[in-house]
Amino acid sequence: MEASGQATAPLLELRAVSKTFAAPGLLSIVKKAVAAQDVSFQVDRGDCVALVGESGSGKSTVARLVLRLESPDGGEILLDGENVLAREPRRASLGYRRRVQMVFQDPFGSLNPVHSVYYHLERPLRRHHRAGASGVRARALELLATVGLEPAREFIDRRPFELSGGQRQRVAIARALAVDPDLLVADEPTSMLDVSIRMGVLNLLADLKRERRLAILLITHDLASARYLSERILVLFRGRVVEDGPSRALVDAPLHPYTRALLAAIADAGDSKVRERRTTATDDQGPAGGCAFAARCPDVLDVCRTVDPAARWADGRRVRCHLYPEGPPSSGS
Repeated sequence: MEASGQATAPLLELRAVSKTFAAPGLLSIVKKAVAAQDVSFQVDRGDCVALVGESGSGKSTVARLVLRLESPDGGEILLDGENVLAREPRRASLGYRRRVQMVFQDPFGSLNPVHSVYYHLERPLRRHHRAGASGVRARALELLATVGLEPAREFIDRRPFELSGGQRQRVAIARALAVDPDLLVADEPTSMLDVSIRMGVLNLLADLKRERRLAILLITHDLASARYLSERILVLFRGRVVEDGPSRALVDAPLHPYTRALLAAIADAGDSKVRERRTTATDDQGPAGGCAFAARCPDVLDVCRTVDPAARWADGRRVRCHLYPEGPPSSGS
């Protein structure tokens, strides 16, 4: 990890990134919703980091900040150690958009049904000058083969409505790969697919991560998928990282009560009432000055209602919870 006496910078790093949205309420009172608060993490080449949380947790907002579709209120976003917000304060450059690509949740909605698969691959290849005029179709065929759509010639002239959901998502991944990105932001890439074909898409992403050293930022509510694909998981609740650690350790032995509730929701998937109670975001913001999860926490303490817990280290990971003592990380953490 050292070169010329200096540590290699991570591909992507977020430092204390925050984002608040304002919306009018009753009697023209402006309500503020904190979508991200002091979010910090890094993604190295060839690694996957998963952002996990229920709807409204802020994970998709963080993805949009990384993609530069939203501007943060504060913090830094670094690519190869350079703060891109200082270099490009208003909008992302074409070069940044080439290096950071997106795979959307809905493969049908992200592809224009009027146009062919070839059209969807041709546009980024030409826009980013990734193939000469005579080589665009050949490169498009290569991309389809890369994502497992073979024989590629049978797919390249089809339109999205002629493909299955899994095939459409593979086309969306091929389109993202067309510009040779360094980082792929995958927003719930399997949630709209049949269970029987989800694993195929996850395996494809795992192969790309390993073979191309492609970095992946996975946005998901599914801890099982996060454990399978990622090296590290960040659990978000109301815009804050409440637990952060190695994927297997975090899923096998969750520390934060919210993380345990997410895992319990998977186990209780057959009970819709339990799932609704445990995983649906509510409007309660928790006690003023206290932990935001206090109102829903089964292990709540008196201090939780008055003091917002700082992040502390436990079992080699960071957790924002009063159930664990404050202190520096232990050796080897």
